[in-house]
Amino acid sequence: MAVRRHHKALYLGLISAATTLHHLDQILAHSIVTGYHPDLITATALLRRVSDLGGTAAAPRALRLFSSVPDPDLFLLNVLLRSLPPSSALPLVSSLPRHYPHLRPNSFTYAAVASAASNHPEAAPPLHARIIVDGFANDPFVASALADLYLNSSQVSLAEKVFDGIPDPDTVLWNTLISGLVKNCSFSRAGSVFQRMIASNSARFDSTTLAVVLPAAAELQDLNLGTLVHCSGIKLGMASPPHVVTGLISMYSKCGDIPAAEFLFEEIEYPDLIAYNAMISGYSINGHIESSVGLFKELLVSGGGRPNSSTMVGLIPVFSPFGYELLARSIHGFAVKSGFDVNSAVSTALTTVYCRLNDMEAARRAFDSMPEKSMASWNAMISGYAQNGLTATAISLFREMQACNLRPNQITVTSILSACAQLGALSMGKWVHQIIAEEDLELNVFVSTALIDMYAKCGSIAEARSIFDDMEEKNVVSWNAMISGYGIHGRGLESLKLFEAMRSASVAPTGVTFLSVLCACSHGGLVEEGRAIFESMKREHGVEPRPEHYASMVDLLGRAGRLGEALEFIKTTPESAGAGVWGALLGACMIHKESELARHAARKLFELEPENPGYHVLLSNIHSSKRNYLEAAMVREDAKSRKLAKTPGCTLIEVGDAVHTFTAGDRSHPQSTAIHSLLEKLTGKMIEAGYRAETEAALYDVEEEEKEQMVKVHSERLAIAFGLLSTGPGTEIRIIKNLRVCLDCHQATKFISKITQRVIVVRDATRFHHFRDGVCSCGDYW
Repeated sequence: MAVRRHHKALYLGLISAATTLHHLDQILAHSIVTGYHPDLITATALLRRVSDLGGTAAAPRALRLFSSVPDPDLFLLNVLLRSLPPSSALPLVSSLPRHYPHLRPNSFTYAAVASAASNHPEAAPPLHARIIVDGFANDPFVASALADLYLNSSQVSLAEKVFDGIPDPDTVLWNTLISGLVKNCSFSRAGSVFQRMIASNSARFDSTTLAVVLPAAAELQDLNLGTLVHCSGIKLGMASPPHVVTGLISMYSKCGDIPAAEFLFEEIEYPDLIAYNAMISGYSINGHIESSVGLFKELLVSGGGRPNSSTMVGLIPVFSPFGYELLARSIHGFAVKSGFDVNSAVSTALTTVYCRLNDMEAARRAFDSMPEKSMASWNAMISGYAQNGLTATAISLFREMQACNLRPNQITVTSILSACAQLGALSMGKWVHQIIAEEDLELNVFVSTALIDMYAKCGSIAEARSIFDDMEEKNVVSWNAMISGYGIHGRGLESLKLFEAMRSASVAPTGVTFLSVLCACSHGGLVEEGRAIFESMKREHGVEPRPEHYASMVDLLGRAGRLGEALEFIKTTPESAGAGVWGALLGACMIHKESELARHAARKLFELEPENPGYHVLLSNIHSSKRNYLEAAMVREDAKSRKLAKTPGCTLIEVGDAVHTFTAGDRSHPQSTAIHSLLEKLTGKMIEAGYRAETEAALYDVEEEEKEQMVKVHSERLAIAFGLLSTGPGTEIRIIKNLRVCLDCHQATKFISKITQRVIVVRDATRFHHFRDGVCSCGDYW
């Protein structure tokens, strides 16, 4: 007996010291030769060491070792299951009644299989089914492992169903769900689960609970939730562990409460590197760049630890880059010198800061240089392209990301929806909406708002309203998106009704809200309503008008023909109102062909913004419309002498999955001959129906198209003709013009819609026009 105990100690020591699978083979062979094998304890130690050294690749070896034990116990089985891939673990569990009837799986068995399947989401459904069949569906320990498996594969709804099936969840299960929701960017759900946990009184939360829910409060910038977490921690004596304090510092920083974050940091007697990183990042997030750099220098001399990748990420001035380009490049240099540039998080922060500085080449170099790209890396680059107007490139990169079998998250789809909105790519936007549903991404307030904005800017205002009405939680940005959507579609009364509903919901309007309402009133000709809204800004809501609000008021009065009132209003505005008010007045003068007042407005504009070519084009067109060709030529000559180039007009149309672009007189399209032939036929029918070209007004903002007006056609007509050729009868046609649609094309589109019996939706630089049966939704007021 003593000899056997000696052998056991010897073998266990050898197994522990083994560094290769070959060593383990030798130990096993020796134990067989000496007759010591099989012994459950040493077999279990061998199996565990095989798993440690070989992972799932050593599964066949592990199975052979398990099979060599004639009477294995449940503990040995559970050790084996942790070392097997799901393709082997699940069949083994299913075969137990036939091959090992004495082994009845317990909760640890199924937790082991779930752990083994962590990187194999396809294994979750059959494992879940087996758990239900064997009666372990209500076991909190098993549920925690299964929920974690679903959350690791971003199947949030299924994880929640597992959780909801447990009558009395324990602390570990609550923590698993909250942590998994945060990892999946389901921050609102995570906060709600935490509040349910507090209200349930069924499980006592611990410091881990606080640590995992704090990032949700931070990302939501929900100071109320963050304060609730902090107070709960203080009440139960759990607010002092370092990982909780660090989470609180980050939460208060992201919620903009720097004094609270500083107080917590200063209360730490010997801050470690993690605490320093949280405070450095907090300063940077809130634009306190000097404080961030100062604390970084303090870290270098304090002995708080050597900077790591998290230090670099917090130090890079991502949130306040302007004026700190040299600092950003210096940090980049330090990161390269220190070897941090290969870190995904650091490279992502550098990509983001360069995007915000509009240095897209440097951003792309940082992105391309990453050895491994995280989801945040893809999001940063896609978002950067979208925010800098490179929408087609953003969509192309999104497709490239999908080709890499990467699953998008809420941030990805929000960025790509923004690109679709800018491009007017409705079918692409619908495709992204479908991806959101298929991937079970949480329709949080940011995703829903992005969908509203996309549908509104792509012409589907009814779909935008449907999503808005379905939102359980709306923030001020959601309301603004819907109000603005109605405005650009010329539905001013709906904008006003929604504004009143917003006030009734006790949502405080912002400057963006008032701008959206004023624009809606301007496009709808609601002068008195708009004036009342403007006057209520400061008086009732404490919102100080900005230059864009003053310009909107001038536009409101000017479009309605009240040019004298508009001029008097400008005289009451502060100097800070800038060129916008005079630009709005000049635009109104174009609409009403008021050349004298236009000269006065133009002189002011040439003083304030001498390098803006648009004002020269407007004044030239006003003179041309009044047949003052000499003065029009002089204005154009002045613009040429200043080397001012006007933005060329172009029109986009989306057909299928492709976006087609047309310019004036364009003959580069593969179907150019058919397009021009169809336009000739349409023009003949239009003339028969009473169409007469508006050649004077056609000069408005279309200098490039003006020169060959008699032999070439405008870009919007080419796009419409292509749409007619490429779609079936009755199909709605949607086009996007980068400039204001001219009066002639507006008139022509009304005739085309009647002749072809098609609905034609045109988005120009200022609003939407819905043409149906010869009538435009704008009522010829735009």
